[in-house]
Amino acid sequence: MQKLTFFFGIFLLLLVAGCNPSAQNQAPATADAGTTGPTVGQSGVKDDVSTPNVVQIAVGSADHTTLVTAVKAASLVDVLSNAGPFTVFAPTNAAFDKLPAGTVEGLLKPDQKDALSNILEYHVYVGVIKTETMRDGQILGQVNGKNITLSVKDGKYMINDKATIVASVPASNGIIHVIDEVLLPPQ
Repeated sequence: MQKLTFFFGIFLLLLVAGCNPSAQNQAPATADAGTTGPTVGQSGVKDDVSTPNVVQIAVGSADHTTLVTAVKAASLVDVLSNAGPFTVFAPTNAAFDKLPAGTVEGLLKPDQKDALSNILEYHVYVGVIKTETMRDGQILGQVNGKNITLSVKDGKYMINDKATIVASVPASNGIIHVIDEVLLPPQ
C-alpha cells in the first residue's frame, strides 16, 4: 500500500510539474519591457490584407482630413478601430467649413475635448444601418446618448432634415455614410 501511495504521489508531482510551464518554455523577459514606446491600441494593428476599418477609410480620404484630425484630438481612433459594428455619419471637410468661423479650431483645443467627443459621438451609431434598410422617420440612438432622425424621400437620405448622405462606403467594422453637414447634438 505504501508503494502505491508513493507512486501515486510521484505521478501527481510529475503531472503538476508538466502542467506548469517552466521558465525555459516562457518568452524571456527583457530589461526594457514596456519602455520601447507608447502603448499601441487597436489602431496600431498592421493589416494590409483585410478590408479597411472606418478609421482607415477616413484616413485615406482627402475629403475627411478635418474629421480625422478631430477624431485624433478626441482620442477616439482606437475606439473606432475596434470590431464594431459602427455606422459613422462622416462629414466632409466642406461640411466642417459651413460651421461658423473658429468653431473647429475652438473644438480642437485640449480643454474642449469633451465637447468635441460629444459632437463626434453624435455621428456614430452602434450597428450597421445601410441606406436600403433606412425608413422615413426612423430614429437612431447615437453613441453620445442622443437621437437622430432619418428621412427618406425620393431616393434622398437625410439626417435630422439637414445632412444629406452623398455616398456610402462599407468597412470591415461597419459602414461610413458620407454627409454634407456636421450634425450638432441637441442641448
